[in-house]
Amino acid sequence: MCGIVGYIGKRQAAPIILEGLSALEYRGYDSAGLALIDNGKSKLTKQVGRVQGLINEVDNTQSSANLGIGHTRWATHGIPSLYNAHPHTNTDQTIYVVHNGIIENYVELKKKLQDNGYKFVSGTDTEVIPHLIDYYFAIEKDFGKAFKSALNDLAVLTR
Repeated sequence: MCGIVGYIGKRQAAPIILEGLSALEYRGYDSAGLALIDNGKSKLTKQVGRVQGLINEVDNTQSSANLGIGHTRWATHGIPSLYNAHPHTNTDQTIYVVHNGIIENYVELKKKLQDNGYKFVSGTDTEVIPHLIDYYFAIEKDFGKAFKSALNDLAVLTR
């Protein structure tokens, strides 16, 4: 099972998200990750194993970010590893995604993106999402439209 915790507000995001991920610990997982945005700069931290490893790593960075998202992962695609831990991002690290579930048509979508020059670093189905949003954003120049186009592709089952 996977868990997602996000925060946007006036307080520091990391402690709130990490507390939430710790509360999900009973559900079982193989890795955890956290993406924080602070004054337009992103910081991605991932760990294999227990949330405490992620907490130890994030405590060393002292972020004042008030926006972030975290995830605990139970592998459905790809082995437990740093590369397969969520959040996943596009190449430019401007789009971060966590996801629970299975993308039925990810093989088809991944091939489409690879044919358009996208490189993948994980063995997960989730990694297609930020790349797909990025692909449509380059075409449509509007994030909302790109997001909707990506969701339309994700909703189509493999034929």
